[in-house]
Amino acid sequence: MQHSFLQNNRAFLYGDAVFETVKIIDGKILFLEDHYFRLMASMRILRMEIPMNFTMEHFESEILRAVQSESAEASARARITVYRNDGGFYLPVDNTISYQISVSKIEKPLYEFERQAYEVDIYKDFHVSKQLISTLKTTNKLIHITGSIYADENGLDNCLLLNEEKNVAEALQGNIFMLKDGILSTPPLSEGCLNGIMRKQILTLARTFENIEVAEAPISPFDLQKADELFLTNVIKGIQPITKYRKKEFETVFAGQLMAKLNAKVRLG
Repeated sequence: MQHSFLQNNRAFLYGDAVFETVKIIDGKILFLEDHYFRLMASMRILRMEIPMNFTMEHFESEILRAVQSESAEASARARITVYRNDGGFYLPVDNTISYQISVSKIEKPLYEFERQAYEVDIYKDFHVSKQLISTLKTTNKLIHITGSIYADENGLDNCLLLNEEKNVAEALQGNIFMLKDGILSTPPLSEGCLNGIMRKQILTLARTFENIEVAEAPISPFDLQKADELFLTNVIKGIQPITKYRKKEFETVFAGQLMAKLNAKVRLG
């Protein structure tokens, strides 16, 4: 049976869509400006026509209206998916857009530092491309889907994705950071990683530590085994410490200090 919405929908047919997942605490969207401007940049890169009324205020009000309709005002996650309107095959009829917002409640509003074991490994079946489109949140997530299945089948909590030069690009659900000898590194966007909103926050917060040097630099799988700490970041989870990669186990001290600063920033608004 075909559903009429899907029959000609370009997001469904071709993955012709981008999305933002935001976290809402006490009726406020965290990192609102960053989410809005990333969405606008993504739409421009994909040649989508941005409506005149699609201001940051409109973006905010539409999301909060959807949250209120789900009675999830206290704490929630919302996803806004922007897709090119029906028509055409690979070549669209025009570049106008529509969007859909979905909402789910979150039980605990502030970020929580999780201390349980969290094991990762590398997913090698497919690679992330070192190109601008890889940095966008599009609805083409087949590498992340097949990687998630691989992680589940192998009893892993997450997997790391490589680019075509065999450097680490990102994790299945976020960006990766590595602490080694007082240097906190994360792959630059030129490595093909997602232009993460939480990635940006962590880079800024890490620079407030006097004893930490911050670098955007390529990370090889070999580098991971020499690290003092590894952790993942995304807007919903905040910071997820990695406790084990292959046979190497890691500390989580600095990740905990960063999480405290992140929550302080969130409380202050």
